[in-house]
Amino acid sequence: MSYFLGIDTSTTATKTLLMDEDGQVVAVASSAYEYETPQPLWSEQSPELWWMATIQSVRKLLAETRVPPAQIKALGLTGQMHGMVALDQDGKVLRKAILWNDQRTDPQCDQIRQKIGKDRLLSITGNDALAGFTAPKIMWMKEHQPELYRRVRQILLPKDYLRYRLTAGYATDKAGAAGTLLFDLKERDWSLEVIDALGIDPAWLPRSFEGTEVTGMITHAAAEATGLAAGTPVVGGGGDQAAGAVGMGAVAPGVVSLTLGTSGVVFAATDVPLIEPEGRLHAFCHAVPGKWHLMGVMLSAAGSYRWFRDTLAPGEDFGQLADRAAEISAGSEGLYFLPYLTGERTPHPDPLAKGAFVGLTVRHTRQHLTRAVLEGVAFGLRDSFELILATGLDSINQVRISGGGTRSPVWRQILADVLGVELVTVNTSEGAAYGAALLAATGAGCFLSVQQACQQVISITGSTLPGQDQATYQHIYPAYRQLYPALKPIFHR
Repeated sequence: MSYFLGIDTSTTATKTLLMDEDGQVVAVASSAYEYETPQPLWSEQSPELWWMATIQSVRKLLAETRVPPAQIKALGLTGQMHGMVALDQDGKVLRKAILWNDQRTDPQCDQIRQKIGKDRLLSITGNDALAGFTAPKIMWMKEHQPELYRRVRQILLPKDYLRYRLTAGYATDKAGAAGTLLFDLKERDWSLEVIDALGIDPAWLPRSFEGTEVTGMITHAAAEATGLAAGTPVVGGGGDQAAGAVGMGAVAPGVVSLTLGTSGVVFAATDVPLIEPEGRLHAFCHAVPGKWHLMGVMLSAAGSYRWFRDTLAPGEDFGQLADRAAEISAGSEGLYFLPYLTGERTPHPDPLAKGAFVGLTVRHTRQHLTRAVLEGVAFGLRDSFELILATGLDSINQVRISGGGTRSPVWRQILADVLGVELVTVNTSEGAAYGAALLAATGAGCFLSVQQACQQVISITGSTLPGQDQATYQHIYPAYRQLYPALKPIFHR
């Protein structure tokens, strides 16, 4: 039996997953850590935490399963996107990594738009300049830490720092690189035009690989530290959302993955690079070779429901709250909820957007408010679907769902009715780490392609079809869309 390893370096833990050649998960191990907020808007983390967590979780996995390391034929990497790890000429970390959720770089985003032009930036990278991306972090370091900046010789993403520690080589995957704002989306490689305009040395950026390509081998030093076998191939892998989509089987146009966690993510694979003209969607390369994807992000999806429960129904069970809300008719008798409790990203990239209940009357009960929250999140996610279809994607045939919010059959039915598509659950639940293992297995020749791997090992376990409330939601959705433009001036004031 051959085995494959997927390693997911997230913001709060490193998860290691062992999969056999049939696509079955053998075991999972995880090692947690913290990140720091030394100043308002800042978010940083020591790269050494990722390496130590990898050593711990891999060794735990090997000890639990007793799988001989030589039977692990390849491993794939995934993890948090957009972070910046700066190394000197000796490969030493110059400062703590600046993470994806760091918000200090708004001035640098304005500088990028001024240097390149927003329209030109969108046409090359597929994205507007946002504080979370890597490029503005590099510019911030140049402006605020010039003594360290002068010593930079390599810039890596978080999972690629782990790749460096495993293989002693500098490399990245195309899905992750597309989230730096330095990548040419259509050419699937670094954009010399953007890099030159920002004054960044192109030698600092590693070679990019497709998700299934071998980027290096486990070194003897890394083998000694982790317990893996020296010479084990390490494939490109992908950023966490792209690898997670592989783990859900969202690898072909028409199949969309919807993750309903604290945030909500709508992920649509495409055969060609599609760009939303105003940059309201992310457009990145997929971890699947030769594919791309569009992505909409809602900041407070199931997070809105948790806020509602904790604030207005403390101690109540989420499922029971939703079940009682099912007694209320679709539309909550004219009550709307805007889910912008922590600002918003898609379709309104507005950190000052606020949440709101609109249309309250004396008839409304807590059940009405509950249903309005579930419906408001569904409407907000539909905004991403509408933008994706407007870019030129032919159709959305099936939505594969995951995340804690999708456990509620009531919420699943509301989502199906609002979106007007079939929602399905699948037999895989380990997300990005499982996707990274599938990419590794494909790269090692266990499967002919990522698509074939997904067809072989991922199966549908449940389905929710649109019901009789679809027409009602189709009628009231336009009113929901009018609320943010109407309230935006008040939010900002």
